[in-house]
Amino acid sequence: MWPRLEARPERSRLMIYLTPLIAAGLTGVAGVILFAALGHDPLRALHAFFIAPLSTGFGWSELIVKATPLVLCALGLAVGFRGNVWNIGAEGQLILGAICAGGLALWAGDAKLPWLLPTMVLAGMIGGMAWAAIPALLRVHFNANEILVSLMLTYVAELLLGYLVHGPWRDPAGFNFPESALFGPSAQLPALVEGTRLHVGALFALAGVGGIWLLLMRAFIGFQVKVIGLAPRAGGYAGFSQARVIWLGLLCGGGMAGLAGMVEVAGPIGQLHPQISPGYGFTAIIVAFLGRLHPLGILLAGLFMALTYLGGDTLQIELGLPRAVTGVFQGMILFFLLAADVLIHHRFRFGRRPVQPRGGDRHGRA
Repeated sequence: MWPRLEARPERSRLMIYLTPLIAAGLTGVAGVILFAALGHDPLRALHAFFIAPLSTGFGWSELIVKATPLVLCALGLAVGFRGNVWNIGAEGQLILGAICAGGLALWAGDAKLPWLLPTMVLAGMIGGMAWAAIPALLRVHFNANEILVSLMLTYVAELLLGYLVHGPWRDPAGFNFPESALFGPSAQLPALVEGTRLHVGALFALAGVGGIWLLLMRAFIGFQVKVIGLAPRAGGYAGFSQARVIWLGLLCGGGMAGLAGMVEVAGPIGQLHPQISPGYGFTAIIVAFLGRLHPLGILLAGLFMALTYLGGDTLQIELGLPRAVTGVFQGMILFFLLAADVLIHHRFRFGRRPVQPRGGDRHGRA
């Protein structure tokens, strides 16, 4: 009996939600093989990666802290991805949001200003949106590829941040380290749980889930995004503007990524330095697709991908493995997700292998 792929008459709704679980399971199997090949006990390694980080209340709080920027970035990206607007530069937009919000915090210093945090939220979102507006403008008016433009702008943002923390914004009392001064109390997000790093930024992520759900599922503009993404020509005949969808997708992605940058520097970090993000903007792409571009799915996927960061740190401490294991697991889950997505439009059938006649073609002709 030989397996073969057979096209489905219509896509499977069951497989749309089942394939992320299949991808997660295959990632676990591949992890067993990987750890065994590295000479470590697979069960101990998997326990350290997936279970040990959540064995304490502090671990759960750190999971939410790590998931917050991932969910915020992925929510914004999902709006664009639904409309075939491929914003790959959320990392750079996150950095610009952090720069704008952090610059405002440094300007305020230790002054007690009740309006500072709301203004930093606004500044972070505007910074991210301004950075995303560049590929939007070039795509709409010059048909430039937003994938390349948004991606290349990420490196410009990193260089800008490096210049600021090595130069004009470097802390004079920081022993020449490339970092800014610590933000004042008025510029730091309040903690939700005493003794942990869990802060009110997590509530921003929950509010973002609700807001993006209303935008995509209940607003007319969300319907336009869906139509333009599935059938651009049909959307054009209906009078829907593709340019509007491009601007919406990129600005929404940039605004949410900028908010994530503000949350990071005003929350667990409390200052600016060159590595304010371990790649949240890029990992958010995986989170968006693992969550099926649905806000609730993105929330769950964000928690799962946050666990890979915590698991990588635990493996580094307990088994001495490099932190790059985190990236390996994130890459594997994306690979298996793309492979499993074949089952949405196809299914396996088992039958006898067709026998080709010898000495001729499939019709028996010599």
